[in-house]
Amino acid sequence: MPATVIIGTQWGDEGKGKMTDLLSKEMQVVVRYQGGHNAGHTVVVDGERFALQLLPSGILYPYITPVIGNGVVVEPKVLLEEVDRLTARGVDCSRLVVSGSAHLVMPYHQELDALTERFLGKNRLGTTKRGIGPAYADKASRIGLRVQDLLDPKIFRQKLDVVLKEKNLVLAKVYNRLGMSAEDIARAYLDEYAPRLAPYVGDAVGLVHDTLAAGGGVLLEGAQATFLDLDHGTYPFVTSSNPVAGGACTGAGIGPRHISRVIGVAKAYVTRVGAGPFPTELNDELGEVIVDRGQEYGVNTGRRRRPGWFDAVMMRQAVRLNSVDELVVTKLDILDTFETLKVCVAYRAGERRYESLPWHQSQLYDVVPEYVELPGWRSDTSGAALRSDLPAQARDYLDFLSAQAGVPVSYVGVGPGRDQIIRYSGT
Repeated sequence: MPATVIIGTQWGDEGKGKMTDLLSKEMQVVVRYQGGHNAGHTVVVDGERFALQLLPSGILYPYITPVIGNGVVVEPKVLLEEVDRLTARGVDCSRLVVSGSAHLVMPYHQELDALTERFLGKNRLGTTKRGIGPAYADKASRIGLRVQDLLDPKIFRQKLDVVLKEKNLVLAKVYNRLGMSAEDIARAYLDEYAPRLAPYVGDAVGLVHDTLAAGGGVLLEGAQATFLDLDHGTYPFVTSSNPVAGGACTGAGIGPRHISRVIGVAKAYVTRVGAGPFPTELNDELGEVIVDRGQEYGVNTGRRRRPGWFDAVMMRQAVRLNSVDELVVTKLDILDTFETLKVCVAYRAGERRYESLPWHQSQLYDVVPEYVELPGWRSDTSGAALRSDLPAQARDYLDFLSAQAGVPVSYVGVGPGRDQIIRYSGT
């Protein structure tokens, strides 16, 4: 059975965790392939809310092997705390496999992340200050420490001594901060974290390939989303890894021929967190309604998300970048009270009209959205179980989104619950 990839098609927070949870029923392995604890996803099971950060959504199924792939950056303390929280709620985390090649988020990464953001002032990027960017930067600079280094104290200390000399110089000379103690860091990582993490560390790439060879199902789960991608997002207001479907190959250690299905997840509207261009942003009362009804606040940070109308220009680009086969539209119920809905189908800049995303990002700040208005349905969709249960106007809205994206809508989310999702069309 080939692998399936789930990606976000907007700026994140689309509800990927819920779709991952749904599809996990038919999988043997679920892999988180990039990102760190800066991304959160929420799954609601029998009224219980599970907010996950590093752990793949498949952790909630007792027969699935959840994997943290080599493309993830791991903060050991956060991971262990997450394991402890789920264990206390009766979730068995013993099946977890953490790639030994995943990189570690270190204390100096978090310190430098916060200091850099502060010193940028009005030009700040809006990072979560969790150390994710600096950890990926060290990975690219080949001075990062990896999960496997925790199992070799001598190597860990040697690598730490080398990198900390440079980090402490930066802290002192650039930011006028005290340096960090290698001994204190080693004590926490080697004495406290390493013994607890060791049972989980393993050959994630080998596990995934063995599962595929045996005909088992593998689900590849990304964090963040297409327009936060380091290469294809609204740079520099992006994350430090590749959430796009292609990133699943490097982040999980498989070739593209192993992937047969790419599922794009989108909200029925759009949100983003932090700074950056947002052509369809709603800075008015309607936006506040979306934020209030959708509870648009970050799972990890609590930050308010910026709301806007659905952007089909962005969606077409996301479909192109990810080879999306089908679209999952979430949070349709949040629009239940609207009398009229808008969908951006093109941008205008002076005399020029864009149906595709402009290649020069500066243009995104100046474009004017061209909208198509559709009637709202003004009725409760949260109890819908079948496509036929949805009001005609809601189906018209979904069909319009599908036509604009150029791919079918396969599922529709109508609430936070695990069962509040409708099979909309065949796949």
